[in-house]
Amino acid sequence: MGEVVVPIEDNSKHVLPLYLPPTPVPFQIITIKDTPGAAAGVSLPPQGVVNLSELESWLPLTESRNGSTFSAILHLLCSGIGFQVLFLPVAFASLGWAWGIICSSIAFMWQLYTTWLLVNLHEPVPGIRCSRFVRMSILAFGPKLGKLLAIFPVMYLSGGSCVMFIITAGSSMEQLFNIICEEGTMCGSMSLSGTQWFLVFTCIALIIAQLFPNLNSIARVSLTGAITSIGYCTMIWALSISKGRPNDVSYGIPVADRTGMTGFGNILNAIGIIMLAFRGHNLILEIQGTLPSDSKHPSWKSMWRGVMVSYMIIAMCLFPLAIVGFWAYGNKIPEEGILAAFTKFHGQDTSKYVIGLIYIWLTISCITSYQIYAMPAFDNLEFIYASSKKRRCPGWVRAGIRLFFGGVTFFIAVAFPFLGKLAPLIGGMAAVPLTFVYPCFMWIWIRKPRPKGAMWSLNLGVGSIGIVLSLLLIVAAVWKLDDKGLNANFFRP
Repeated sequence: MGEVVVPIEDNSKHVLPLYLPPTPVPFQIITIKDTPGAAAGVSLPPQGVVNLSELESWLPLTESRNGSTFSAILHLLCSGIGFQVLFLPVAFASLGWAWGIICSSIAFMWQLYTTWLLVNLHEPVPGIRCSRFVRMSILAFGPKLGKLLAIFPVMYLSGGSCVMFIITAGSSMEQLFNIICEEGTMCGSMSLSGTQWFLVFTCIALIIAQLFPNLNSIARVSLTGAITSIGYCTMIWALSISKGRPNDVSYGIPVADRTGMTGFGNILNAIGIIMLAFRGHNLILEIQGTLPSDSKHPSWKSMWRGVMVSYMIIAMCLFPLAIVGFWAYGNKIPEEGILAAFTKFHGQDTSKYVIGLIYIWLTISCITSYQIYAMPAFDNLEFIYASSKKRRCPGWVRAGIRLFFGGVTFFIAVAFPFLGKLAPLIGGMAAVPLTFVYPCFMWIWIRKPRPKGAMWSLNLGVGSIGIVLSLLLIVAAVWKLDDKGLNANFFRP
C-alpha cells in the first residue's frame, strides 16, 4: 500500500474567468493499491485527462523552475519599484515630516510581513506548490469566495498595471521628444500624438514579450528594469539635493487642508499613495514558482534571501526619494509628483540631456515592468488553450495571445487616459486588500494556528485593520473625485 497527496479538481469544466489559473482545492490523502502498472505508488491519469504537473510545465509562469536567488532579486526589484514612488513626496506634503516617515515605515514593515506569509505559504503541503495568487486564494477561502476575492485584484494589478505603464511611458516618451527637439526645429514639428506614443511603447513591449517565453527567461529584462528603476530614483533625489530648494519652501500644512473633511480626505489619500507605492504582492508566489524546490532545499529559503536583499534595496530607493523630495519642494510639490517638480523648478538650469536620461530610464523601467506584470495574463490565456486542446501552445498561438493582450491594454490606455486619477479608488479596492489583508487571513485558514494564539491574533488584527483602512481609502477617493471632479478625456490621450 502507498499514499500520495493529490489535489481534488473542481467538477466544473476548465472555462474560467480571465486571469484565473487552474486551481487544486482542497487536498486529500488517497490510498493507492500496489497494482501492475502502478509504479512507485503513483497512478496514471485517465485517458484524455491532462496531468496537472504536465499542464503547469506548458504555462509561462511554471514552464521553467531553474531560477535562482539572484533571478528572484531581479524580478522583485523590477516589480517592486515603479513610477508610483514618484508621488511619495506628495503624501509627505499632506502628512508632514513625522507622520510621513511613520506611515511609510509602517507600510514597509507591513508589506515585508505579508510577503513573509506568502513565501511560507507557497508550499502548504509537501510536494504541492501554489505558484499563482488566485490558486492560493481558492485554497484558503474555497472555490467561490476565493475567486470572488482574488480575481478582480489580480486582474487589475496585471492588466491594469500594464495599462498604466503604457500611459506613463507614452507621456515620458513625449516629454523626452519635446526636450530633445526644441520648438521651431524641423524635428520639433514632427511630434507624434498621445495615441501614437502609446502605440510606439506597446509595439516595443510586445516585441520584447515575443522574445522571452516564460517568467524565468526574463531575468535579463528584469536586470535592466532593476538598474533603470534604481537609476532614475537615485538621480532624481540626488539632483534635487545638488540643486537646492526653491525660495519660500515651507513644510507646514495649511489650516484649511488639515481640518474638517478636507483634512481627513487629504490624510487618507496620502496614506493611499504610500500603500500603493509598496507593490508587487500579486507576483510573489509567481516569482517563487520559478525556483527549484525539494525536501532538502525548499524554495522558501532561496526566495526569502531574495526578498531580504531586494527589499533592502527598495527601501534605499523609496525612503530617500520621499524624504529628499519633501525637503526640496515642501508644499510646492505638484500632484504630478517629484519629477514634475524637478522639471518645473530646475528644468532651466539642468542639462536637457540629464533630464532626458531620467525620462529614458523611466520609459525603460515601464517597458521591463510590463513584461513581468503581463505574465499572469499570458499564463491564464495559455491555460485556457492548453486545457481545452490538451497540448502545449504552439509558437504562433503564444505569439497571437500576447499580441491580443497588448492590443487590449493599448485600447484601454487610449480609451481611458485618465485612469491614473482613478488609481486611489481602484487601489483601495484591489491593491490594498491583496497586499495587506489577504495574506493574513490566508495564513489563518491554511495553517490553522491555535485560536487566540499569537499568530492567530496577530493576523486577525492586522487583516482587520487592513479591511477598515481599505474601506476608508475608498471613501476618501470617492470624496476627492466628487470634490475636484474628473476630467474624463475619453480617447484623447
